This record gives sequence, C-alpha cells and structure tokens, in this order.
Amino acid sequence: MLPHRASAALLLCYALIAFAQRKANTIIRDVAIIGGGASGTFSAIRLRDEGKSVILIEKEDVLGGHVNAYEDPVTGVTVDYGVQVYHNLQIVKDYFDRLNVSWTILVPGSGGPSAPNYLDPNTAQKVNYVAPDPTAGLLAYSKQLAKYPNVEQGFFLPDPVPEDFLLPFGEFICKYPDVGNATYTIFSYGQGLGDFLNQPTLYVFKNFGLDIIQDSVSGFLVTASSNNYEIYDHATKLLESDVLLRSRVVSTQCRGEDGVELDVETPTGIQVVKAKKLLITIPPKLNNMERFALDMREASLFGEFENTGYYTSLVKNTGLPANFTSFSVSPDTPFNIPELPGVYSVFPTAIRGVFDIKYGSPHSLPHDFVRCEILSYVKKLQENGFTAEVSGDPEFVRFKSHAPFELTVTQDKIVNGFYEELYALQGYRNTWYTGAAFDTQDSSMLWNFTESYVLPELLK
Repeated sequence: MLPHRASAALLLCYALIAFAQRKANTIIRDVAIIGGGASGTFSAIRLRDEGKSVILIEKEDVLGGHVNAYEDPVTGVTVDYGVQVYHNLQIVKDYFDRLNVSWTILVPGSGGPSAPNYLDPNTAQKVNYVAPDPTAGLLAYSKQLAKYPNVEQGFFLPDPVPEDFLLPFGEFICKYPDVGNATYTIFSYGQGLGDFLNQPTLYVFKNFGLDIIQDSVSGFLVTASSNNYEIYDHATKLLESDVLLRSRVVSTQCRGEDGVELDVETPTGIQVVKAKKLLITIPPKLNNMERFALDMREASLFGEFENTGYYTSLVKNTGLPANFTSFSVSPDTPFNIPELPGVYSVFPTAIRGVFDIKYGSPHSLPHDFVRCEILSYVKKLQENGFTAEVSGDPEFVRFKSHAPFELTVTQDKIVNGFYEELYALQGYRNTWYTGAAFDTQDSSMLWNFTESYVLPELLK
C-alpha cells in the first residue's frame, strides 16, 4: 500500500495526464454541425464562406444523406438511386456553382416510361388500371395550395390552424373532388408519406407544393454528370479537415449560454468538440437526441414525432426486360393507392440489368425484412411471366434505408401549436435546428429554409 499522500499525488498525476490528453484532442469551432446530409453540408459550406469556423460530424463514411449513387465498376456508368432532381431555384444554382458542379434543366417528359405496368403490390399481377389525366386535378389542388403561401417556406401555420390542414388527405379529396384525378400523381411524387390517404393534408401540402408543380411543367434542375453524389464529393474536398466522417456524438458535457462541449467518437478515438453554437440536422427522434442531454422541454417535443419508413435499392439478376417499369396500384382501394408496406415502383437504370426498386412503410421496419420483401417481389414478377429465363436468384447491388423518414405529429398536436413550440427551440440552449422535420423531405426547399431562417442567427 502506498502512503496516503503518495496515493493522492498519483491520482492527481493521472488527472493531469487525462486533462492534458483531453485538451490535446479538443477541436474548437464557432459552430458544430451534426449530420452531413443536405442541410448539414449546405450549412457548413455557407457558414465557412461567411467566415465562421465549423466542424461537421457525420456517422456515415460519406456526406450526402439521402443522396445515393452507384458507379458500375465495369462501364463506369453512375446512377442515382436516392435523391433524383432539384428545384429550379436560384439558391440551388448558386450552391451548385459554388461547389463547381455543372447543372442543366431536365426537359419535362424526357426519360419517362412510355408504357409502365400497373401491378398489384401484393401479387405483382397486372391490374386493370388506366391512369387518369391529372391536369385538371392538379389545377384544383394548386388553387388550394395558393391559399397558404407561407407553408411552402416552412411550418408557418395560420392561427387558428385551417381545418383543411388537419383532414386526412383522403377526406380532403372528398371535400374537393376536383382534385381526385391528380391523387395518384401526388402520391407518386410524395413517396415516403406512408399511409398517404390518412396523413394530415398539411404533410401532403409540404411534400407536394406549388414549386414542384411548376417544375414538373418547366423542368427540374439536375447535375450535368447525372451523379448527384458529385455535390457532396466536391463539398467534402472543400471542407477537408472540417469534416469528421464515421463519427458520432456519444455524450454532451455542456450545452447552454457558454457554448457546447461534445464527446465525439471517431475512427481514431474520442475527440472533444467545443463550439459557441450547435446546429442539429439529423431527425430529432428521441433515440437520436438523447446523447445531447435533452431537458424536459426538448424531450417532450421530440417524443411526439412518429415516422414512416422509406427504402431504396438497386437489384440485378432479375431477368426483367431492359425497359421494364412498374408502379404499384391496388385494385380495390380509393384512387387505387397501394396499401403499404410494399413496393412503390420498379425502374430500369442506365446500367444494363440493374433496376431501381423503392419500398415504403407507414413505420420503420427491420432492414432484413425489407430486403426479403423486395427480393420476394422480384420473384413474383418472375413467376408472373414478366421475366426471361434467368440463372440464379436476384441480388442487391445496393440497399439503403432512409428511415426514419417523414416525421409527423397527430392532428391534435398540430392544432395545439406543436410547430410553434418546435420553432421556439431555435437558439434555446445555444442550439439551432434544420432538416426535414423542420420543413420537408426536399433538399432544395431545405436549403432555402436553412438560408432564410436558420443561418442568419448562426452568423450573429
């Protein structure tokens, strides 16, 4: 046994060594950003351009979030199987130009399927369905959207909240039957909404707004390379050491008036991040947020969120014809909207023999279950005669989960001021927020929301 004084001295020595190591592993910045998807990457670039020091913390090995791209190792052809297109907005053009990403306008109707198959989502058999002309329905829908221009910018809701926002979308269509023929078109653009006809109309408005309707006529913006990951590759190179990939916050030491201190697990060990301000862009579900030392006010709000599941994949060895395209429709549901969980669509890609298959659910599902369901659907296509003879089983080239996807709250929470309380968290405990839960699942609109309503406070 060491004498008492010697033991105390040894403990002090250990403490001093630990303090020195912690100090050596400390990153000090103006703003720490959690999440390197559309919102987080955009914020990092914009804040740096305005003279702020940043650190961007991303759990995956690349930036990009819901942008998924795959390059065929044989042909070098790249396909996007996550985010597809962007809004034709000046903020998008400016951002692409800043990153030296060439862009062009996609001509409406170009590259679309000429004769898609409409199939039962359960049996993969043909359904006697003729797609209606959505033109008049979209005009009627647009007239309803035009009543609430602020909703295009965020969850800026009138007080009192309009009854139409709270109606399940199926009931909204019954109230405005002229919208009816556009229902499946709106559903197709709003993939990821889960139980589409039972979602409050507010969330359908947010996912399929006036700007999307305009771009569907005038043309969406796309990368000239047809590789949306180019955006994030250029951003990663620009940010250099200001990005921590394969990293995640494991605990929060402090978050308040004096700034924030985070313990971040990285591939090289624990790094301490100290910042004046914190920007969180990841989905604010409780299981994501508990490591940020939430108080009761924050936890009670984030605990209200429900979410859908959305999954995207590339599958090969299907035996399907090169131009095969299918959309799921149910033979006996309102407006033929397919019941989920299930496959949304099957599309050919620019890589011969590789098909893009989207899957949705009203809630998150185990990844292995979704993978099995997708492959089972392909086998049903084979059994139903849509394919040629093929040796071996279908297999994944890529599979990505985008769950938790659409974050929603119940109608009573909406009417009782949930989003006013949520937005009141901006700046609380020196923390700001952006991302889909604060606006919508749309990169372009998120960049606009972040630029207009979040960055001005972070730049002070």
